[in-house]
Amino acid sequence: MNHLTAKQKVTIMIAIMTAMFFSAINQTIIGVAMPRIISRLGGMDYYTWVITIYLLTMAVATILVGKLSDIYGRKPFLLAGIGIFMVGAFLSGFSSTIFQLIIFRGITGIGGGVIMSTAFTAVGDLYLPRERAKWTGAMSGIFGVSSVLGPLMGGYIVDHLDWHWVFWIFLPLGVVAFVLIAKLFPKVPRREGESIDYFGSLFLTVTIVSLLLAFSLAGEGVGKYAWSSWQIIGLFALTIIALIAFIITESKVKTPVLPLSLFKNDIVTMSNIAGFLLGAGMMGIMIYTPFFIQGVKGISPSGSGYIMMPMSITMVFATTFAGGFMTKTGKYKGLAIIGLAIGAIGIFLMSFITINTPVALLITYLCIVGIGLGLSMPVFSLTVQNAVSLRQLGVASASSQLFRSLGNTVGIGIFGAIMSSVMTKKMTSEFSGQGDGALSTLPPEEADKIGQLMNPEILLDVPRLEKLKASLPADIQPIAEQLVGTVKGIFSEAITTTFFVAACIMVAGVIVAVFLRAIPLVSANDSLPAKQQTEK
Repeated sequence: MNHLTAKQKVTIMIAIMTAMFFSAINQTIIGVAMPRIISRLGGMDYYTWVITIYLLTMAVATILVGKLSDIYGRKPFLLAGIGIFMVGAFLSGFSSTIFQLIIFRGITGIGGGVIMSTAFTAVGDLYLPRERAKWTGAMSGIFGVSSVLGPLMGGYIVDHLDWHWVFWIFLPLGVVAFVLIAKLFPKVPRREGESIDYFGSLFLTVTIVSLLLAFSLAGEGVGKYAWSSWQIIGLFALTIIALIAFIITESKVKTPVLPLSLFKNDIVTMSNIAGFLLGAGMMGIMIYTPFFIQGVKGISPSGSGYIMMPMSITMVFATTFAGGFMTKTGKYKGLAIIGLAIGAIGIFLMSFITINTPVALLITYLCIVGIGLGLSMPVFSLTVQNAVSLRQLGVASASSQLFRSLGNTVGIGIFGAIMSSVMTKKMTSEFSGQGDGALSTLPPEEADKIGQLMNPEILLDVPRLEKLKASLPADIQPIAEQLVGTVKGIFSEAITTTFFVAACIMVAGVIVAVFLRAIPLVSANDSLPAKQQTEK
């Protein structure tokens, strides 16, 4: 796209960023709203699947579309991604059970994967790496902006409107994004001499799906299987078999869906590992902080959005700074190390919060996390793009998105298993024996209400919780308050344990970033003939 003028490129970038914002805001608006949605639909044991299925289908779509967009161009896939995303979001709003929501979020994830993969790759088509850095920072900043607006709007909607509008309110923006891409994005001819790697795509899909299913289904609780069960061992075995078949296939086909030669490049490999760890570590904070704020602190979804907002704002500023810094200096390694380290410190501090932690201190910790994530998030996709040829740009960018998505999903699986394990053990220890005897002496109706208070889901709907407590006889209300306090304590300990593990994962990311080889980011000046560079 070198024939395009600077103005045309900026106009196309506006269209791309509109599509990205549509996808991002539909993700962030759900985070704060999900605790309330779960309290209405039920199925807290399946909560992580609402997120996991999105990330799983997103990961598969990301890597498959990466190679296809190298062959057929980015435009048709951007349009298809927006269309699929809109269908999934529309159907999600009609969900009447947790299982319907999971299915429809899976459809949405396909669209999200297509949008993210092609959007970041399209920037590589338009700009060389050093000029690309500021746009990569701006695009990462879109996630920050959506992280500010999303929680606020999600909290307001579930507090004042029907929760279904969480999925529907931004659908008109999807129409706008579709029209802009259709009108402004140039169409490119099909690349000749390239074929589709069907078998490689199949084996890669099986590898990804079986791996993510294993991490998502392992653990304790409803719908879970022990790590040593035949189901989980079988999924890991299938992962290994499919991976071997994939490697054999990719070493023989003419145009592999994910060229193994990519991973001979140490920058690509180390960047993708760091992106994987960043994706895994950040999910602990993104998913479970709203649960802590609403379930443990007892703050409304709207209030939860306000508490999360400063973290998002600091993330926007940090991301913008990171993009400008890389554009100006052409360097990135120090930024990656510092960002991951700050993020690890912030998440580690979050592991010490309790029900008595002041909101101001909680916000401070979240801002530290926001700075760390903002500095590190734009780095690793840019380093991958900078280390490969233009011909491999799409598949290399897709690999970066894939590893981050895999990190997200594996992280959710790990954190979900940890949280479920801690809660199961603590609840069993706290309420077995004497609790059963005391409960059996109460009238059936009151015993049922007390039993509801022992379900952590009730903590996520404060109005319902207060109404339930008020309906109990006065002499039982002190017992109910004590019971709720105990459940909150268990819920708090389970959540902060996930924060501690997330901090450890971020520390591993810092170690990987230390070994990331640094090469200068290519600029437009570098592409000029030597004589012209001298004249400049």
